[in-house]
Amino acid sequence: METKSKKPKEEQKDVAIESKEVKHTDGQQYKLQAKNVDVFYGDFQAIEDITLDIVPNSVTAFIGPSGCGKSTFLRLFNRMNDYIDNFDMNGKILLDGQNIYSPSVRVEELRKTVGMVFQKPNPFPKSIFDNVAYGLQIQGITDQDFIEERVIESLKQATLYSEVKDDLNKQALALSGGQQQRLCIARALAVKPSVLLMDEPTSALDPISTGKIEDLIHELQKKFTIVIVTHNMQQAGRISKKTAFLYMGRLIEYGDTQKIFTNPEKERTQNYITGRFG
Repeated sequence: METKSKKPKEEQKDVAIESKEVKHTDGQQYKLQAKNVDVFYGDFQAIEDITLDIVPNSVTAFIGPSGCGKSTFLRLFNRMNDYIDNFDMNGKILLDGQNIYSPSVRVEELRKTVGMVFQKPNPFPKSIFDNVAYGLQIQGITDQDFIEERVIESLKQATLYSEVKDDLNKQALALSGGQQQRLCIARALAVKPSVLLMDEPTSALDPISTGKIEDLIHELQKKFTIVIVTHNMQQAGRISKKTAFLYMGRLIEYGDTQKIFTNPEKERTQNYITGRFG
């Protein structure tokens, strides 16, 4: 998209990350919010003036053609873009009403609350048990009974425990691709986040493994807020409550998934979901 000048940064108040219920004038409770968000890489503007709200215990899908800003926008919610050279942002990203880009926010604490699952399974070259226990151990937790309890609970939440319970010392890299991705989900769940971000989590998987991940997402939304980037529009239709269509860094349309796919308001949305471009 076009190169644009940066807007001056808005002054931000220091806040701490803590879970709390935030209700708004319309009575709606939101877990995540983006307010007038712009993203720049140097002078290039990758995201332009996006505002949207995400309710708790739901699945929200981000769709759009390659390079439209879906993954960049997703990574704002746990500050993964901070590692990219020349990254800059205007606007606000709120978690439970609190600005996660405030100078007082500790990123390591944020990422305990907002977990991330990547496109390709990325288990550590360790045992199944050690993969899931990793996040607890780096927090300094040494109670082995507690760690074992959390590992088993997380593997069960990821619907993997029944398949691996007889050999938790098995190398994680020996698992199938679908099992590795569910292991990565279990690893994210072990530290008890309230939000789970997924960046095309099934794009490298076969249809059977994809179906298992989709079934898992359906169950996890009962306890977690899930935001997923997907190129698979059928997948978005199957698993999400709301869908955001992005194009060239802009939010074109956002609303109930069924409406987006059957009666979109924007012609550009209609053209994309019917395969006329993208």
